[in-house]
Amino acid sequence: MKKVRTIPAKNYKVHDTSFNKSKLKVCAYCRVSTGSSKQSESFETQTTYYERYIKDNPKWEFAGIYADKGISGTTAAKRVEFNRMIKDCEKGKIDLIITKSISRFARNTADCLEVVRTLKDLNVGVYFERENINTMGAESELILSVLSSIAQDESRNMSENIKWAVQKRFKEG
Repeated sequence: MKKVRTIPAKNYKVHDTSFNKSKLKVCAYCRVSTGSSKQSESFETQTTYYERYIKDNPKWEFAGIYADKGISGTTAAKRVEFNRMIKDCEKGKIDLIITKSISRFARNTADCLEVVRTLKDLNVGVYFERENINTMGAESELILSVLSSIAQDESRNMSENIKWAVQKRFKEG
């Protein structure tokens, strides 16, 4: 009987980056799409959590929190803090961006991939915590493409559901 050799899956974590620097300059990007009290609480939780998370890692230098509140992730144009973060990456102020999930980073597949590719060319990684994706990994772009498409579709579905509900209420008076 032949023996089967099991090769365990690799568990890629943000700490496994292949950067050759003594201390990575790490920031976090946080975003909520509305200004509701529930979203405001989520916003505060995100910013507090990531500041502590970054500062507690001795291999990282805290490069700040970039946070957009009450702004949709479907386009990067209106996200002031997101754009400031990208400019800081271009200036060499950031080596790694940590964010809660793909949907917090971008709800538009094309924008997401374009930004990630630009950052990768600058040797800046993005770590999506929920999905456990580090964009500096070779396999990350395919997975990111699929998952960012799902995030984009979720956004479109939510928008359509809201429009339908508003139209229905309007018709019913």
